[in-house]
Amino acid sequence: MDDINETEVEEFILLAFSDFQQYEKFLFILVLLTYVFCIIGNISIIVLIRVQLSLHTPMYYFISIFAMLEMTFVSVSVPKLLANLIASNKKISFRGCFTQLYALNALGETECFLLAVMVFDRHLAIHNPLRYSAIMNHCTVTQLTVLPWVLGFAISFIPTFFTAHLEFCGPNKVDHFFCDLAPLQSLACSNPDTSKAMTSLAAVLATVLPFIIIMGFYIHIIYTVFNMQGSMSKRKSFSTCTSHLIVASLFYGTAITVYINPKGRQYEKFLALMYTVLTPLVNPFIYTLRNRDVKAAILKSCRQCVNNLQMSL
Repeated sequence: MDDINETEVEEFILLAFSDFQQYEKFLFILVLLTYVFCIIGNISIIVLIRVQLSLHTPMYYFISIFAMLEMTFVSVSVPKLLANLIASNKKISFRGCFTQLYALNALGETECFLLAVMVFDRHLAIHNPLRYSAIMNHCTVTQLTVLPWVLGFAISFIPTFFTAHLEFCGPNKVDHFFCDLAPLQSLACSNPDTSKAMTSLAAVLATVLPFIIIMGFYIHIIYTVFNMQGSMSKRKSFSTCTSHLIVASLFYGTAITVYINPKGRQYEKFLALMYTVLTPLVNPFIYTLRNRDVKAAILKSCRQCVNNLQMSL
């Protein structure tokens, strides 16, 4: 990015929610509490899966990776947002802006692919249970874990590269709480059409395509479950998929709206607030409150803690 020609802008100003100054302190407290609970909730899931042998399965391994990804994702944007809400200095350097842009988009796209991997795991467990353990061995699980990260960071590089090579010669106020593609493209002095086209292409590859794959797997899962014998088997199969379906719907619902047709509209930063802050907060609760195995593991851990405490006393 150092060789960008005819770019005079050395820093950007993140306006965040400056239009609502009277609510900034309230928003700061709300976002801070959300961020703290998000980190605590996701760390709790990772620790629980780590210590409970009953959760040492591919499904919960993917959930722990997803929890780690969620913590990283929110930590890219939320600390800067918190600083902007209480500080008068809302500046971010040119290099820092595009580093944040790339990291946030890469992690978001990685999440899209990881959600597809997670539903593939559930599809395989329900559709082919006898061969599941043989197929989902350590090597396969490792490959399926690495693949979303490779795809997410590779695809995200395309729109980031084209946006970074636009000419920024004057306006530097970004109408967002983090550096995002559409707001930056709207500030460019050169024609951003190619950059916008690459943004839409990346969105199709990293958002729409995984979404179609997820829907296809779920259609087949529903068909398979309805052909099962016994209501207990159907209920158990659906229970392992419901949490994932809710999480995927929350994330894709806002992400597709923002990135498929990037125009930098005012309401998009409020949608972005949902999938960068609120969704990562509720995900741990969705996976715990709607999952029998996780609730049983939590109760077991609590009993162990109580017993250890009693023994120490």
